[in-house]
Amino acid sequence: MANVPSIKLSSGADMPQVGFGLWKVGTDIAADTVYNAIKAGYRLFDGACDYGNETECGQGVARAIADGLVKREELFIVSKLWNTFHDGERVEPIVKKQLADWGVDYFDLYLIHFPVALDQIKNSKASIQETWTAMEGLVEKGLAKSIGVSNFQGQLLYDLLRYAKIRPATLQIEHHPYLVQQELLNLAKAEGILLRWATQRGLAIIPKTTRPALMTANLESTNFDLASEDLEAISGLDRNLRFNQPSNYFSTDALWIFG
Repeated sequence: MANVPSIKLSSGADMPQVGFGLWKVGTDIAADTVYNAIKAGYRLFDGACDYGNETECGQGVARAIADGLVKREELFIVSKLWNTFHDGERVEPIVKKQLADWGVDYFDLYLIHFPVALDQIKNSKASIQETWTAMEGLVEKGLAKSIGVSNFQGQLLYDLLRYAKIRPATLQIEHHPYLVQQELLNLAKAEGILLRWATQRGLAIIPKTTRPALMTANLESTNFDLASEDLEAISGLDRNLRFNQPSNYFSTDALWIFG
């Protein structure tokens, strides 16, 4: 099994630097995919309420634990708060439902999925401060060991940091050679927030595949170094091209969070 390095979060938790992404893993294969990924050596699993497969992913975890492949405390399970649950009183109930779907007592890391509050597909009046305060309550009640944010941009991060009692442990963003977001990386590094390119640049990554051979190859991505000129060449591919944004998934002409 690959020896995956870990990164110390601001919360004090150790997070594996290479994890397994569960976005678009179908419910018909999710349990087997998670089980096989654990067998291959993955310990971090990145899920979300919106992915619609948390129950099946939990079944894969339960089978792996029952078969003695892993213990719960050896796993780092990540999930996310969807946009329609940002109101303070809705956060804890949905987290408890998600925990029940996974069949676990706590999340190792829980994230605000997108920096926008919705009531169905209409804007909700819940502020990020209200939502973050409810997220901090999850830590106090032991429902999440670490909390963080996803798809936030610089201005909103600065705003959150003004009132946060618990600073976000991670910032999960879309990051690839065509979308480098270097200034956002600089901000997060300066503020001590970990980001999830490339492990050699100090980030954690969450690749996804259903093929066991590629699972192993992805897990071993920290076992070699690229030459500095290769890193610079990859960074030079930046086109500010974004594949993941809410308007790709539901009809809206008033939700431009990356504008």
